[in-house]
Amino acid sequence: MTTALLIIDVQQALCAGEYQCFEIDRVIATINDLSRRARAARVPVVLIQHEEKDGAFVHGADGWQLAEGLETSPQDLRVSKTTGDSFYQTELGKLLPGEDFERLVVCGLQTDYCVNATVRSAHQKGYDVVVAQDAHSTVDNGTMSAEDIIAEHNKDFAALTSSVARTDIKPAAAIDF
Repeated sequence: MTTALLIIDVQQALCAGEYQCFEIDRVIATINDLSRRARAARVPVVLIQHEEKDGAFVHGADGWQLAEGLETSPQDLRVSKTTGDSFYQTELGKLLPGEDFERLVVCGLQTDYCVNATVRSAHQKGYDVVVAQDAHSTVDNGTMSAEDIIAEHNKDFAALTSSVARTDIKPAAAIDF
């Protein structure tokens, strides 16, 4: 089974300041461990960056940059996106065609936005998805704490199954490449 690791939106605007995600230092360390193991197993690592016309995510702006402390490699693939779904109007589907890639390991930011949209899109497209339950994060939303949002989404992701694809939720350390 051919696998790829998707690292979604681990960008400065979500890792420091006003929109800093819950337990971000731990999450980045967990993502770094996942990406090191993926690279060692020769599994493609895809760095996905959100981009907007104005605000913190303008291409090249400080907030658009990958987070300080996020380990990358020149061999990592890069995808730019403008919506929550990392597949929508991006090159991701061409980089990871379903006939060549069967399983996607997903981690990153934000749980309830881009991670959620990408997991559901990948599942709908027939990829088996493994969500690293301790390697995604978000912020409080005024109704729920970030910790509760993460837990709720992990339960929701675990319920995604169909006759053509499955979604598993595992601690990052338990994910095999």
